[in-house]
Amino acid sequence: MPHTTLKRSLEVWRLGDGIVYLRLRRRVDVMPGAIITLGDIASIEADSRYEDRIGKLVIWKMRPEDGNLLMIDMLQIVRLIRRLDPSLTVETFGEPHVLLEVTSEGKVKPRYLLLVAAWLLLFFGSGMAIMNFHADVDMPVVQRRIVELLTGRPDRHAWLFEVPYSLGVGLGMLIFFNRVFRKRLNDEPNPLEVEMFMYQQNVNHYVITQEYAKTRQREDGPDA
Repeated sequence: MPHTTLKRSLEVWRLGDGIVYLRLRRRVDVMPGAIITLGDIASIEADSRYEDRIGKLVIWKMRPEDGNLLMIDMLQIVRLIRRLDPSLTVETFGEPHVLLEVTSEGKVKPRYLLLVAAWLLLFFGSGMAIMNFHADVDMPVVQRRIVELLTGRPDRHAWLFEVPYSLGVGLGMLIFFNRVFRKRLNDEPNPLEVEMFMYQQNVNHYVITQEYAKTRQREDGPDA
């Protein structure tokens, strides 16, 4: 019995010794003409004898005809690893593909002019929206009526209600967006961050779908 257990342990050790665990990144910024290695686009966990060679495995060389977005599929990577050493077993986790975005500096630079323009547009746009809403519902009359109900006497200038209401609008926006300048109030994402995340997910899904369609057309040939 101990001999059988030891034999099984050695078999498991040998099997694990030849396993490569891969987790692809979702999106990677690269420079034009860059040579992409597996270590650039994936997290690798393998035996030390293989990990360095696999990490330096060339996956793609960026070309002008690739455009600014290119998809690398997991099957391409598995084929290259098996070509490197057919005895290796590849275990994959996470995304089955990675998007390469070509940028001149290897990373996306913030565009401050566009940021300022968007900030001004949102600031004045939201201000106009609030003022138009107040005009539609005749907010001053409503506030004076509320003050009259609370105090028992009419007041032409309902300061007791208008000042807390104005402060409450600003405080409500801070709580809604969960941020005071660069500091978060808590770890939850705000609605704008969720919308931006969903937008990026939809863009990635669209690009991946288009890339799969192009790959299928190349495989089928022009007469398919």
